[in-house]
Amino acid sequence: MPSSTITRATVTRRGDRVFSGLSRGAGIAILVILAGVATFLFVEGRAGIFGDTEEMSGSDSFLQYVGPLVFGTVFAATLALLFAAPLAVAVALYISHYAPRRLAQTLGYIIDLLAAIPSVVFGIWGITVLAPLLTDNIYPWLNANLDFIPFFSGTVSTSGRSMLTAGLVLAVMILPIVTAISREVFLQTPRLHEEASLALGATRWEMIRQAVIPYGRSGVISGAMLGLGRALGETMAVAIILSPSDGYFWSVLTNQNSNTIASNIALKFPEAYGLDVNRLIATGLVLFAITFVVNALARRIANAGFSGADG
Repeated sequence: MPSSTITRATVTRRGDRVFSGLSRGAGIAILVILAGVATFLFVEGRAGIFGDTEEMSGSDSFLQYVGPLVFGTVFAATLALLFAAPLAVAVALYISHYAPRRLAQTLGYIIDLLAAIPSVVFGIWGITVLAPLLTDNIYPWLNANLDFIPFFSGTVSTSGRSMLTAGLVLAVMILPIVTAISREVFLQTPRLHEEASLALGATRWEMIRQAVIPYGRSGVISGAMLGLGRALGETMAVAIILSPSDGYFWSVLTNQNSNTIASNIALKFPEAYGLDVNRLIATGLVLFAITFVVNALARRIANAGFSGADG
């Protein structure tokens, strides 16, 4: 074997070992950081869970304190997902199967650009532009015609600081995530499946319904759950928009809203002291657990879907 070939093979093997070591180190670093965050939250938050409530502001137990926050967090994120997921799937289908290539590239770029906008900008836009628009036109109509539904009952907010406004802003924020993942999954649909459906006389929409959507269903679900995870942990936009109150509130049009965990931490942490700090950290541990479960479930759904597609 020529010496040049041996040298090239040696360099290649050395490069493979270096790359493998860097990749393994990066993976281990992520696990160490994740474990470190979880350990910090547990150690520092334990006093907030089991500590003396008389030394904290308010006499509620930890479950009584965190319950409305968990409810508000899940409620706001669910509203966001209900608004964002259908629109994201529709946009992804248009970009991947309807729009001309140049227009599809432009729309994809614009959608991706939304993900780079800071959350505080979305919050300011929501309270200064979206909220007045909703309070002048949409909220009164919903309250007048659908007040028999608990979600639309009560006194309508005149400032727009309501759960529905927060949910719509969160929907805009998670739209790029769900759209990007759905678009990539739809583009991975085997060409033969699409051509076979069209060859049997199906229209473009029938082909999408028969071949594209079933193939990308698991990817859309996992993308939606990743967007849900983003909405669960959003802080500044919710803190700017919501008018938080203590308790469980189902109406999405009033000024009485259950606060979210992340927003509550952001608003109260600067003035907290003593065991109140530990209690806030403990609520952060709860949020960490919720988002971890959501993202783990999304990963499991994605893996199951890809395994099914391969089979």
